[in-house]
Amino acid sequence: MNHLLPTLDGEFGDHPAAVTVAGESVSWAQLRRRAGAVAQQLTGMSAVALRAANTLDTVVGVVAGLMAGVPVVPIPADAGPMERGHMLRDSRAAATIGDPDWDDVALPKIPVEGEADWSGDEPPADSTGLIMYTSGTTGLPKGVVLSRRALGADLDGLADAWQWTPDDTLAHGLPLFHVHGLVLGVLGPLRVGSRLVHTGRPTPQAYAAADATMYFGVPTVWSRVCAEPSMATALRGARLVVSGSAPLPVAVFEQMQVLIGQAPVERYGMTETLITVSTRADGERRPGWVGLPIKGVESRFVDDAGQPLTPDGSSIGELEIRGTTMFDEYLNRPDATAESFDGDWFRTGDAVVIDDGGFHRIVGRQSIDIIKTGGFKVGAGEVEAALMTHPAVVECAVVGASDADLGQRIVAYVVASDVDGTILIEHVAALLSVHKRPREVRIVDALPRNAMGKVQKKLLS
Repeated sequence: MNHLLPTLDGEFGDHPAAVTVAGESVSWAQLRRRAGAVAQQLTGMSAVALRAANTLDTVVGVVAGLMAGVPVVPIPADAGPMERGHMLRDSRAAATIGDPDWDDVALPKIPVEGEADWSGDEPPADSTGLIMYTSGTTGLPKGVVLSRRALGADLDGLADAWQWTPDDTLAHGLPLFHVHGLVLGVLGPLRVGSRLVHTGRPTPQAYAAADATMYFGVPTVWSRVCAEPSMATALRGARLVVSGSAPLPVAVFEQMQVLIGQAPVERYGMTETLITVSTRADGERRPGWVGLPIKGVESRFVDDAGQPLTPDGSSIGELEIRGTTMFDEYLNRPDATAESFDGDWFRTGDAVVIDDGGFHRIVGRQSIDIIKTGGFKVGAGEVEAALMTHPAVVECAVVGASDADLGQRIVAYVVASDVDGTILIEHVAALLSVHKRPREVRIVDALPRNAMGKVQKKLLS
């Protein structure tokens, strides 16, 4: 496929409501003309930023940058001035698309208005399409440089795994500054030729009203959908429901099976690698497991010395990825780029179990979710899954705390009602090896989460 977004070249004809965001619709031809008016003003710029709110103007702006061959920097809509200022300086953005209402930013503003025919050539496949910022364990966010080639390869691999075709309609309400919402959720339909219904916000009511064949959501979305059974059962006509960006609790997986009538597809990825591992539309969907590498991607896992491990369904190692979906570099950070690779293998920092059939289960982050206690290596995710089987537990997060005797002791932060921590410790010990039980349980009102619903374990202390 020569063009990154063939829908804009008329390859799939046209549709009066090909792209709908928060109730505002355009055809593919209208989107091309609206983006063309913006693209004409971008030519030659080093990069362009935009406040990536869940609006049609955001879609127009991103498409305009891709048409003009100018790297697009999506800024989270709620980014604070320090974070935002770093992204703008680091990316050397020459302008913003639209008026982001940033009083502290003096960059020129490119209006999103009017329509114009676009006659520019398709930019080279190896040129930068997006610069997406991702937070690391320390310091300011790093700019992940994603080529057009990597974006196209990832979407093609997912189309293959999910049997995604022009006959589909995708619905979701995810943020448009993130790989899940923007790359998969907007560029995916524009590449595959399917219709897109972005619901503005990912409410159960909006999902139920979308009448789509495919739905994307994060675990928090699916938990809320299942909490309203009448809304969940409205999705029974869907061909595929996909969960990602954070681990899906087994209980929610099972609720989706009952209420929606099918098991969800779970998948794994990072901003640096895009989505690399997924269960398939025509394959096994196993709760807690994210499936197999997509087409064009290879995976392996290694021990603490960097030596490859043999997949056996129980050994834990660090996941490494290579393939066609890989990012080019961390912008202006050659040191961080070099440190992230072992040859051509990208060190994800995620801990994984792989079985002898190649199925992957993400245990957590190596630095946070692998707890070394009393000479044992324990995955926090396994302990969390055991805790979640107790009827009083609403949600939980397990971390390792420094311990003079054990090295680390297992501590569980639990949102629960009418249960004593000792009971939960005994509950885990009855389900798992005794050394995997929490040594301490702290009952809390809520867990800290980021905009994508991921628990921020570094804030737990």
